Amino acid sequence: MLGTDLVELLRAAGEDVTAATRASLDVTDADAVTAAVQGNEVVVNAAAWTAVDDAEEHEAEAAEVNGSAPRVLARAAREYGARLVQVSTDYVFDGSARTPYSEDAPTSPASAYGRTKATGEQAVREELPDGHLLVRTAWLYGAHGGCFPKTIARLARDRGEVSVVDDQVGQPTWTRDVADLVLRLVKADAPAGTYHATSSGQCSWFDFARAVVVAAGLDSSVVRPTTSDAFVRPAPRPAYSVLGHEALHRIGVTPIGGWEDRWAEAAPAVLQAG
Repeated sequence: MLGTDLVELLRAAGEDVTAATRASLDVTDADAVTAAVQGNEVVVNAAAWTAVDDAEEHEAEAAEVNGSAPRVLARAAREYGARLVQVSTDYVFDGSARTPYSEDAPTSPASAYGRTKATGEQAVREELPDGHLLVRTAWLYGAHGGCFPKTIARLARDRGEVSVVDDQVGQPTWTRDVADLVLRLVKADAPAGTYHATSSGQCSWFDFARAVVVAAGLDSSVVRPTTSDAFVRPAPRPAYSVLGHEALHRIGVTPIGGWEDRWAEAAPAVLQAG
């Protein structure tokens, strides 16, 4: 979702973009990465092992993509003087907070996915201290690929009712908005550091599901609340995934708008694509 939106947005902005797909570039291959990075001013790493539950049984493999590959990319970027935008996640936190996580809050991942992504963050900071933008995001949805809104809309139509957890809180975020923020950070020559690319505000998955079904032309009553205990999964989900945006405010870059307004704009494209 994010990679496709990034390429489309950057090309629309007149940028010269090389889209390195999974088939064309193995991000764990140092020689291939070095060759791919050469000649580019900015490298955006949107590649990741995002199968959260699968990572619990395959942490070593996930660590190659989420932990080792960012180090390889950072070294290549340092060699050729490129900036690296490393996309990361709310899963580097355990979700026990009750106020928005600041960009410099200590990480405490509770899952294999979170641990491997935190390793990737640290690798980028170590290898490219002055040339990285670490961009954390969460609760992504978009037109290109599977996502929560598409699934909920389909299940609600097929079943006439769907149960969604109301005890996990976060910030539904459109991949196109993340792509736009990445572009704005680069254009602003943002200082090296960590930034949060999530919508403003917060809601539960239940709240978001109700907004989704309304946008799909259904009544919000088809969504019923439940708890995480009803959906036990291999990887623990953070109960609180709200990320703060103080770092953006400090450098004069406007954070992504409120999740409800952004969903209202995104919904036609996302649901039509589903």
